[in-house]
Amino acid sequence: MKKLKITALLAVLAFSPFYANVLTADTPSIVKMVADAIKWKSESIDVGNIPQGKPKLIRFEFTNTSSKPIIIQNVAPSCGCTTADYTKTPIQPGKKGFVEASYNAAAAGPFMKTVNVTTSDSKTPKTLSFKGVVAS
Repeated sequence: MKKLKITALLAVLAFSPFYANVLTADTPSIVKMVADAIKWKSESIDVGNIPQGKPKLIRFEFTNTSSKPIIIQNVAPSCGCTTADYTKTPIQPGKKGFVEASYNAAAAGPFMKTVNVTTSDSKTPKTLSFKGVVAS
């Protein structure tokens, strides 16, 4: 009987108005804070028609919209035909950074490639993509 009373008391406290205001509706969600830390100029780029066998440079630019420096930790292209470069120094709040992909098109026809970017702000990689058509 004593355990039942304690359980009932805990249940009442758990649902009481005292706890209702612990997290207000004005608190920004973690997902929104992460999404707002980096503002990409474009996450997908259509490069149009490009020549076969000549590397094409694609540049993705972003702004650090957080209140702390952001470091690009890893940039992983989706295939061996793409190499990547990026801002190596910490990107200060309000400053711009970049990720570049250099695509060397060996085969003619349409293509779509991705580059995964991991930053100090989020361990979940951001996928950037580019597409186009290789003319023979």
